[in-house]
Amino acid sequence: MEDEKLPITEHLGELRRRIVISLITLFIGFLISFNFSQEIFNILIFPLKYNLTLKLQSPYLEFVPQDKLEGTKLVFLAPAEALWMSIKISLVSAIIVGIPIFFHQAWKFISPGLLPHEKKYLVPFLFSSISLFLIGVSFCFFIVLPFAISFLLDYRIGDVLVPMLSVGMYIDFCLKFILAFGVIFELPIVIVFLTKLGIVTPQFLAKNRKYAILIAFILAAVLTPTPDAFNQTLMAFPIIVLYEVGIGISKIFSRKKST
Repeated sequence: MEDEKLPITEHLGELRRRIVISLITLFIGFLISFNFSQEIFNILIFPLKYNLTLKLQSPYLEFVPQDKLEGTKLVFLAPAEALWMSIKISLVSAIIVGIPIFFHQAWKFISPGLLPHEKKYLVPFLFSSISLFLIGVSFCFFIVLPFAISFLLDYRIGDVLVPMLSVGMYIDFCLKFILAFGVIFELPIVIVFLTKLGIVTPQFLAKNRKYAILIAFILAAVLTPTPDAFNQTLMAFPIIVLYEVGIGISKIFSRKKST
């Protein structure tokens, strides 16, 4: 495949093979995750029960129980809601666990069309992509979710209002946030890729920073599972920071390209 051009049918066959391998990986990951769905569910309750606090003395970061939400119970409002909750948890867990294989299969499909010196980026590409995705997931789970849930459920709670959460809606809220942050944290990789292709330059990115900020808030409004401005800001701020990081990295790559 590397030494000669292949007809479109063989490209489609190779694409089908990579997709089948990815789907098999997803299916196996789903079966394993479904067997441990209760344990994963117990982990997802963590942002509901604890909140991350900042201190001026050691330990500077500490998870403390949310006293006002201690009695909050998750309920299901439909007979099949608990089952669908387990299915959603298992599917998302399978996607996260299978990320290395999915990226590897994507690289195996596009690598025959690359030049030898371009293939040396395989390991850095896989490592950085997987690392950024996992950092985004962790950032969301340990920092954003506890803060967001605490603010939303503790907002003007008095003797009349009592939070009663549906397990399905709570899991949807958490999983959508987690996946969205995982994808958003891939932004520096996308910027570097576009820089290597010559589509964008660091000067272009810096010049259009104000439009990037606007797009960040639009993306946050689309990706966040709630329409409130608070959660949209929580997502838009990391996008803006990652955009600035991408500009810095693209400057490094543009210098290497010029030399």
